Amino acid sequence: MVNALMTPEQIARFFTRLRARNPEPQSELEYRNVFTLLVAVVLSAQATDRSVNKVTGPLFAAADTPQKMRQLGEARICDYIKSIGLYRTKAKNVLALSAQLLRDHGGEVPHSRAALEALPGVGRKTANVVLNVAFGEPTMAVDTHIFRIANRTGLAPGKTPREVEDGLLARIPKRFMQHAHHWLILHGRYICKARNPDCAACPVRDVCQYDAKTTA
Repeated sequence: MVNALMTPEQIARFFTRLRARNPEPQSELEYRNVFTLLVAVVLSAQATDRSVNKVTGPLFAAADTPQKMRQLGEARICDYIKSIGLYRTKAKNVLALSAQLLRDHGGEVPHSRAALEALPGVGRKTANVVLNVAFGEPTMAVDTHIFRIANRTGLAPGKTPREVEDGLLARIPKRFMQHAHHWLILHGRYICKARNPDCAACPVRDVCQYDAKTTA
């Protein structure tokens, strides 16, 4: 069941309050440069940021550039990341994207959606994260948290991640867009959780259109 849509005024209040609580939100993924950000986001697919951070500390100490990552090789990348899900496939992709960055982009991460999405293991969501975090683009990477919040609150309901992404980009005022992605992720991670949302502690409870708000 789709909840009622938030009004433009309610959306403005929603983001004004999230901004007041955290004016400069940051990614919880740990990285050293744009390349390691890209690798961390690739590794985070179907894994928590916490589990990814446990493996990327040692990995990035050994290889924080495409050249070093290629020299490390697939087997050693696997050794570093074997505690996270799909690690064999992710190791192949990290090695392949490193080689492609060296071959096609002079070892630099491109500031282009098309070029990013052409890299192994990089889809639209990953490209959106890199464009937003590394390059300050007003993109919206729709993960499970953002998909849930957009539908639950009436912010921008949609049946697919792309539908939700397009709805959020259309409905969120431009002045909030640079940080909107992180505000929504953090809100979903710590307050508007999938199970037992903490509505009592929610700063946007009064504008949220969720019919089944919890009381404690």
